[in-house]
Amino acid sequence: MFDSQFQTFDDTADPTLGAPRLKMLRARLKAMKLDGFLVPRADAHQNEYVAPCEERLAWLTGFTGSAGFAIVLADKAALFVDGRYTIQARDQVDAKAFSIVPLAEISPSDWLAKNARKGARLGYDSWLHTNSQIARFEAAAKKAGAQVVAAESNPIDEVWSGRPLPPLGRVVLHPTKHAGETAAKKLARIAASLNADALLVSDPHALAWAFNLRGADVAHTPIALGYALIPRRGRSRLFIDSAKLSPRTAAALGKLAHLSEPEALPDALRALGAKKQKVLFEAATAPDRLTSLFTEAGGQPALGADPIALMKARKNAAELAGARAAHLRDGVAMARFLCWFDQTAPKGRLTEIAAAQALETFRRENGKLRDISFPTISAAGPHAALPHYRVTENSNARIGKGVYLVDSGAQYVDGTTDVTRTLAVGHVTKAAQRANTLVLKGHIAIARAVFPKGVSGAQIDAFARRPLWEAGLDFDHGTGHGVGSYLSVHEGPQRISKLGGVALEPGMILSNEPGYYREGAFGIRIENLVAVEPRDIPGGEREMLGFETLTLAPIDLRLIEPKLLTEEEKSWLNAYHARVRAALSPFLDSRENAWLKKATRRI
Repeated sequence: MFDSQFQTFDDTADPTLGAPRLKMLRARLKAMKLDGFLVPRADAHQNEYVAPCEERLAWLTGFTGSAGFAIVLADKAALFVDGRYTIQARDQVDAKAFSIVPLAEISPSDWLAKNARKGARLGYDSWLHTNSQIARFEAAAKKAGAQVVAAESNPIDEVWSGRPLPPLGRVVLHPTKHAGETAAKKLARIAASLNADALLVSDPHALAWAFNLRGADVAHTPIALGYALIPRRGRSRLFIDSAKLSPRTAAALGKLAHLSEPEALPDALRALGAKKQKVLFEAATAPDRLTSLFTEAGGQPALGADPIALMKARKNAAELAGARAAHLRDGVAMARFLCWFDQTAPKGRLTEIAAAQALETFRRENGKLRDISFPTISAAGPHAALPHYRVTENSNARIGKGVYLVDSGAQYVDGTTDVTRTLAVGHVTKAAQRANTLVLKGHIAIARAVFPKGVSGAQIDAFARRPLWEAGLDFDHGTGHGVGSYLSVHEGPQRISKLGGVALEPGMILSNEPGYYREGAFGIRIENLVAVEPRDIPGGEREMLGFETLTLAPIDLRLIEPKLLTEEEKSWLNAYHARVRAALSPFLDSRENAWLKKATRRI
């Protein structure tokens, strides 16, 4: 019944390839007079999702996780992964070729300081690292009496047979009715905000927002790889492969900026450097190659935050209206899926992959789906205890009695969604029910939060954790991340996290997703997206803010222990479910509405 258009589940990692590929790389390094090489999982923009041609870490090691780092020396090699991926790395990587090192134990730079031999020359691809990243490795190498040097070419590219070609996704204009502001006005705002002669835009998400364009160069996020120089005075310059542009798109963008091929960027920066110009580079995404050549040409680089990030984070009225429309559409698909799941899962034949494919199909049936916003986390039983579990053909499990967690999202031209629901299949344990209720209490605390202007996500993160803390429990991920407007499902700088130091402002969209994970048993997460909005408090003396909940999907009542909820929490849940029912019921058939009525009943 169901097929999949956007997500694949094959696991092509082959641990037996690690050793021969490592041997090929070392031979190439020797020819380049290098004693080692740094291998990040990164492209020239530090993107979360990268094109197939940029998956050098996966090609070399077999590890296909979304975050990792390898260091290859003449006599040893190490793969560094965080706690999300220790099990995956163990399954995918030849441990005889690569030591698997948890990042919680030691950083790559500290490991290098302890393991590099004196006098060693360690290479790196300066397009794939930022200035600050290289500075850390330079300091580490110095401690060992070694040095890191920019390689003239990437040796992996030279030994990678059949490496995919760079992407040429079609660039399209993002309609002003969805953007809410013309690109010309955005560029003027950006220019007016600068305390430098120009801004180098190296983050493709910022590029997409500033020029009201969208692309198809990476999976799940509609971005086009490229750069821009936005001067404080004068005409901008957009560096993007012309093969991606139709004549109509090129003409429209040509009215906003001079169009150039990406290969022209280094010379453009050298020219600005020769004029002693001050250029702002985003510290988090600008390649070391570009900051270095600008400095060598005599320029004054300013490394800091890209002002576009905050502008992009504050959604305007049109973007918020689009988000609400997208969430209504997505809520209908979620309700249809949840109804189908309740009827199908108890039969015992449903697998994690089949459930993920079904959800994608329900979304696709609305005719508006452009892509899923990230690979769906479809996790049964113990798999749900892995917060970033990704089902593959090898791990695909049948969904049996107990807890099932599904974390998914969609890209629509008017908005980006992300929703997690934890579902009961048949009998669930009291422990799972209690944990789910504690997570729900934290979720409600965030949803109901009212706070003064200027408060950051770090200051309200504990709201979600308090019920768990009081039970001696916690979770190890942030409570919420920022979300874009038909852009990245993981957008900064806003977030609800212990590390979220940016003040929350009206229009920002974030996730509200506390969780709990019992290793080997079950995992719980309840996630809605929320938008920051002004709150008028009668008699209040300060400007106050709160959250509008955007997501519309039932929260499984079978996993709730009502006696653990306060009357205020019950009122919130009942009001939320009444809103969900009223919004979704006009779009569902009689069978689905009967299910929805039961799923959103008062407690």
